[in-house]
Amino acid sequence: MAIENLITDHLDLWTAAVRPKSSAGRGASSKLELTGIKKLRELILELAVRGKLVPQDPSDEPASVLLERIAAEKARLVKEGEIKKPKSLPEISEEEKPFGLPDGWEWVKLGDIGYDHGQKTPDSSFTYIDVGAINKEMGFIDSPTVMAASDAPSRARKIVKSGTIIYSTIRPYLLNIAVIDEDMSPEPIASTAFAIIHPFDGVLSRYVYRYLRSPFFVTYVENVQTGIAYPAINDKQFFNGIIPLPPTEEQHRIVAKVDKLMALCDQLELRSESQLAAHQTLVETLLATLTDSVDADELVQNWARLSTHFDTLFTTETSIDALKQTILQLAVMGKLVPQDPSDEPASALLERIAVEKAQLVKEKKIKKEKPLPAISENEKPFELPLGWVWSRISESSLFCEYGSSEKTVSELSDGVPVLKMGDIQDGKVILGSHQVVSPKIDDLPNLYLKKGDILYNRTNSAELVGKTGMFDGDDDTYTFASYLIRIRCSIHNIRPEYLTLCMNSPLFRKTQIEPHIKQQCGQANVNGTLMKSMLVSIPPYHEQVLILQKIHELMTLCDQLKSRLQTSQQTQLALAESLMEGALA
Repeated sequence: MAIENLITDHLDLWTAAVRPKSSAGRGASSKLELTGIKKLRELILELAVRGKLVPQDPSDEPASVLLERIAAEKARLVKEGEIKKPKSLPEISEEEKPFGLPDGWEWVKLGDIGYDHGQKTPDSSFTYIDVGAINKEMGFIDSPTVMAASDAPSRARKIVKSGTIIYSTIRPYLLNIAVIDEDMSPEPIASTAFAIIHPFDGVLSRYVYRYLRSPFFVTYVENVQTGIAYPAINDKQFFNGIIPLPPTEEQHRIVAKVDKLMALCDQLELRSESQLAAHQTLVETLLATLTDSVDADELVQNWARLSTHFDTLFTTETSIDALKQTILQLAVMGKLVPQDPSDEPASALLERIAVEKAQLVKEKKIKKEKPLPAISENEKPFELPLGWVWSRISESSLFCEYGSSEKTVSELSDGVPVLKMGDIQDGKVILGSHQVVSPKIDDLPNLYLKKGDILYNRTNSAELVGKTGMFDGDDDTYTFASYLIRIRCSIHNIRPEYLTLCMNSPLFRKTQIEPHIKQQCGQANVNGTLMKSMLVSIPPYHEQVLILQKIHELMTLCDQLKSRLQTSQQTQLALAESLMEGALA
């Protein structure tokens, strides 16, 4: 099967095979990695270096003759003092050769097909090439810096010329590789972070560049590199790598074909990213019709219209997460379940909470708080249904307090586990392995957590500050760190699950947290004083119960959607890998 047919006959498979990125990237599709297209690029390079991408021509001069000419050229350059006499490289054993080669090809060491220009300390203005100067995707120098010799960094030492390939030996998995494709003025000098190889006549720089990005060479580097945080290889390991060398004419055909097919992959990638961006916009627009619903009845109608397109709308994890956020927002706006006029209004709940707090103050269990200002109309983020009220967090809870500043340790026979900010995930408090403190510290027993306590993260990166979760463990077995704030609810008036839901809703973050975020030494902070004044929408107690039941039902459906999507993505990836294996067989 021609490689063009392998691509065009399976476009849906290559573009459908996606998976979530481990970290956010650029663009509207930043949360998805186009894995199918990535694998297609790998397949093209793998086929290229195996001699399966273009047909062989028996009239081509074989690589063995090319190697004879290279040996003669090498001897001439050594004699003329252009290069140092290279050390003899060990023979390539049969075990080292990962696959068979077509007739006319040869396995060789990288050090046998090119050389290093050596090093110098800049003595005049020069063009400095470091890792940041290259466009690694396109393989050329993008933004070099002209520097005075007096400003030269200590790493500016390696001589490069037009046709030289530079390969970053630090964190090589990033594939920072490029070809110097033009004469530069002033003289170019590269960083010592690069291995330098200048091919002999008859070996194409663009062929070597493509090979260095191929899965085979990447695997070789992974096997020989050292270091964990900053893995690296040295020049000796680089030049000892082996490369399948085709005849010169076939190198030209391979490079032309690879460039053509990579351009096709670029088009597929742009189309896929455009489609994902359009899909995300469509999802956001249609979900907005739900939050714009006037009441629960209109919501039912809008939801019915939306549900008929579930199969086409919710096809990415991002879209399902957006649906979850919309459901949370609908819940706290009073649009998720119908109101019952016979329910006791939420204002009565706040009155009872005020009485309960006064009693706790009288018993000296909590301190009396300063009264907060009344809620103005301008502060209210949206209109509430009848029976609901806006309340500040401190008015809708019994008390809020910071956690313990006591230093934690890894082990202690009777230690009390300390919850930290990383333990708050997706509105929940995750219980597992934790650092501990002694049960005899002054903060205990006061700072023991009770089931239903809400923990608010007051300090973190800007996107994580304010995340909130509910503790669902046993009473008096855990405590919490000082950068968390504990909120305790009057559970017969306000369900802690509901308040947690409210504090994790999109508009709460947008209107109550983000305006107050302050950056301090790289960390964002929204403190307890501010948190106490934040607004939450409080429904009648019976409606809180109904909302929580509905939320559970809908979130379960969303999780089922996501599970089916993940299964589908795994299937698509398996199919893409199977197609690759078939092409390489």
